[in-house]
Amino acid sequence: MRPDVVNASLATATHPERDRFAAFVRAQGDAALWREGGPEHVTASCFVFSPDLGHVLLCLHRKGRFWVQFGGHLESDDRDLADAARREAREESGIADLKLLDEHVVDLDRHDLRGGFACAAHWDVGFVALVDPATPTTVSDESDDVRWFPLDALPATVPDGFSARLAAVVRSVASGD
Repeated sequence: MRPDVVNASLATATHPERDRFAAFVRAQGDAALWREGGPEHVTASCFVFSPDLGHVLLCLHRKGRFWVQFGGHLESDDRDLADAARREAREESGIADLKLLDEHVVDLDRHDLRGGFACAAHWDVGFVALVDPATPTTVSDESDDVRWFPLDALPATVPDGFSARLAAVVRSVASGD
């Protein structure tokens, strides 16, 4: 995957952080894409919702000790950010046939990392999948639990700002943006 693939994905994003993300990728070049490229790099994630957008599937992140969407570092076999997000969601949820709603970027988030993480910060690019909550899930080695939550009853241990990001993603999906 090349930096221009990242910039192409970001071109469709209407998020206020888009220009900061694009500037980071331009400045860092190929290193921005890989965990080994430096303390800050791009990651891809997937918000998994029920088809009615009333519930979200989250994982209890083992290192971070918080509930969050599925996601992680890019791998050399990933064709683009959407492919990386889909792969991560499949691996971490156990839903082998999980498909993205589309390849539209719905969330951009730069977050600092502390304790237990080798990285200093992630520049995360988020996508969406819709899944029937009756679909069986499994817990991966990277998580301690995987569970559905009503959007109005999220667990207390979500990262700062997560609820607002989640609400913005739901608004974007509901409006078709």
